[in-house]
Amino acid sequence: MALSNNSFSKTYHRLFVELADPRTNDWFLIKSPGPGLTILGLYLYFTLKWGPRYMADKKPFQLQKTLVVYNFIQVFVSIWLFYEGLDAGWLRTYSWKCQPVDFSRSPEAMRVARGVYVYFLAKMSELLDTVFFVIRKKNKQITFLHMYHHTVMPMISWGATKYYPGGHGTLIGVINSFVHIIMYTYYMLSAMGPQYQKFLFWKRHITTLQMLQFCITFIHSSQLLFYDCGYPRWSVVFTLPNSIFFYYLFYDFYYKAYGKPTDKKAKEVKNSSCTEEHFQNNGVANGHITDKNYSAFERNGEVRNGNKKEN
Repeated sequence: MALSNNSFSKTYHRLFVELADPRTNDWFLIKSPGPGLTILGLYLYFTLKWGPRYMADKKPFQLQKTLVVYNFIQVFVSIWLFYEGLDAGWLRTYSWKCQPVDFSRSPEAMRVARGVYVYFLAKMSELLDTVFFVIRKKNKQITFLHMYHHTVMPMISWGATKYYPGGHGTLIGVINSFVHIIMYTYYMLSAMGPQYQKFLFWKRHITTLQMLQFCITFIHSSQLLFYDCGYPRWSVVFTLPNSIFFYYLFYDFYYKAYGKPTDKKAKEVKNSSCTEEHFQNNGVANGHITDKNYSAFERNGEVRNGNKKEN
């Protein structure tokens, strides 16, 4: 028994101390996988079990002001991450073919490492997306795609912060931050009320942008198969299949939500009711009347409240 405990201790020390980057290993939530996994465990329990059960006999929360502030913060953080990723590396010293991690304590290397860490914290904060869904009783929006994305990204970014905070893999975070600038801006405007709906005609392009990011990620990561710069090649075992899987999930959503371009008119009414709600992730209902409902209201020159319409 003592030998088994000693072996476990050595393995743990090897995995989570010796192999870790000493510059980032003592940062909050990074030293041990325990705290992060606990947060994710509680998140899954709340989202899939306790939360829906608690809200079953309660009215949904509106949270309009809270959602506006929350989405504004996410936009601000995403802008900062995007700028830092470009200015600290990808528009200056980084190679687009293959870029190793600078493990030194130089100001430039530490700047990149801090950016990777903030990206991890941002992914943890995005768990609130799902929490807001639950307490607003938007359970239909808690899809496999949503849960997989929000569970996997914190784990990937935790590993990057602990072991490889910089280098080739950071381009994924830079692109993702750009996508989130667009996405959370949409959510923020959506949460601000019906008067902003005229500015939200571009919701389907967010999904297109998300699919594009995984195409770029796949191509960029695959370069590690042909170029050796010191960045771990084994990382493609995770990045390439994950990029394909994410692309498939977003494509499947896009097809179900919008269909093919030739089916646009046939699915217009359906899209206005189901996809509007999905892409108002943390937004509020816009109160628009669909063409179908408007026709019903207009029939016989009456509206629902019984008042005659003006002729």
